[in-house]
Amino acid sequence: MHTSDPEPLALLADVNAALVETHNIRAGLQRALQILAQQRRVLQASVVLKSPDSSRLQVAASEGLSPEGQRATWAVGEGVTGQVVEAGRPVVIPQVSQEPTFLHRTGRRKRNGRSDTSFMCVPIPDGQDSIGAFNVDLAFDKNRDYERDLRLFQVMATMFAQAIRLKQLIEAERQRLLDENAHLKEELKERYDFSHIIGTSGPMRQVFEQISRVASTNTTVLIRGESGTGKELIAHAIHYSSARAKKPFIKVSCAALPDSLIESELFGYERGAFTGAQARKMGRFELAHAGTLFLDEIGDINLSTQVKLLRVLQEKEIERLGGVDAIKTDVRLVAATNSDLEKAIAAKTFREDLYYRLNVFTIFVPPLRERKTDILLLADHFMEKYAAEHGRSVKRISTPAIDMLMAYHWPGNVRELQNIIERAVLICDASVVHGHHLPPTLQTGEATGTFTAQSLSEAVEAYEKDMIQDALKTARGNRVKAAKLLNSTQRIISYKVRKYGIDCRRFRS
Repeated sequence: MHTSDPEPLALLADVNAALVETHNIRAGLQRALQILAQQRRVLQASVVLKSPDSSRLQVAASEGLSPEGQRATWAVGEGVTGQVVEAGRPVVIPQVSQEPTFLHRTGRRKRNGRSDTSFMCVPIPDGQDSIGAFNVDLAFDKNRDYERDLRLFQVMATMFAQAIRLKQLIEAERQRLLDENAHLKEELKERYDFSHIIGTSGPMRQVFEQISRVASTNTTVLIRGESGTGKELIAHAIHYSSARAKKPFIKVSCAALPDSLIESELFGYERGAFTGAQARKMGRFELAHAGTLFLDEIGDINLSTQVKLLRVLQEKEIERLGGVDAIKTDVRLVAATNSDLEKAIAAKTFREDLYYRLNVFTIFVPPLRERKTDILLLADHFMEKYAAEHGRSVKRISTPAIDMLMAYHWPGNVRELQNIIERAVLICDASVVHGHHLPPTLQTGEATGTFTAQSLSEAVEAYEKDMIQDALKTARGNRVKAAKLLNSTQRIISYKVRKYGIDCRRFRS
């Protein structure tokens, strides 16, 4: 084949387009063979590929073969086709009738008038191996330039190999992404299962009961609570405990979006809806179809958006900005706020009718100061998490540090506790978090009124008391073992215990 020959170049261009434009490799090969048959007048053609276990060869695409021929199979090394695949070298048989070893596996070749049939078989390469063969039947012509035709079919076989390899890579990547997506969804479901939410206090048990009751329904849920109490975690738990768990969970932080963007983010827009809208964009409601839409800080949306949101809740349909068609939506809405919506209604900044649409099932998440018994559980959880995350050997929190955590009023709730424990883990150079690893707001009376300003001697005594209590905790209240841990004597430790009023019995359980 010479580059000055226009016919092969046109054929190869058409074959390449068929392989590239067709997503399914078998359909692409089939279209390529059809083009070959139309432009080169071949009697029949087939692409034969190894089976997944590479034990046999099967017809993947064909043109001109009978149904029986399309079902033909060969062992690698069997017949001309099998030998070509095994050896990786092409074979040209000018006259099939003169070749007694020809198997005719895809059908008996017949003479066309006085003409015989020519057969050409080219390996489809894959590195040093062959993944199959490209078979072509032509009418016998004693003047045929077999070398020229062979070069053409070899180029086509190479194109087939590249297309097959590319499609295999695409399919492998697609499957990898599907598997990863399934794994991540399962991981998210496990991570946000409400049974993993930490808390055994009475207020949290009530929250768990409410989640279990509402999760299996499609009811709109309004989550209320102070900032940092874990409202988003509750929303995730509701979604991943529902029948919609395998569908999207879409979050919108209403407070983070300016008024000019909130509507386009929620409802999407059509091309040309406004300056800069160069293409259609789906809104969060459409993205959350069949799943859950979480509107965080819903009390911050403006009145015009409230009107449209109310219509969506009533009619179950949206309209994109600049659009005229109503789009049906199947979305479970979960909203959250730390605002006083009742005051907002009185101030005319929040619509009362929207409030009643949202307030179908309300979950109040208690502040951390009302669930004191959960503080130690949460602190231990965050300590283990950040110790592993930052490669620290921190194992526990000392008793005085726990007392400080319990005495604090936690205006930032669980989020503040999480940040404080992460900081303590980072600055702790031993295996135990002590009181001095906590921020000043927990160590002084400025924020809590619990501790007063200390002199140097008082600070030393406090640190000494901290170390003794920590040793007693490790020794489970045994003063002899505690003394050994502190490289001291039982007499000195007993004296310090009496001096600081330490109750050893609390460490024995």
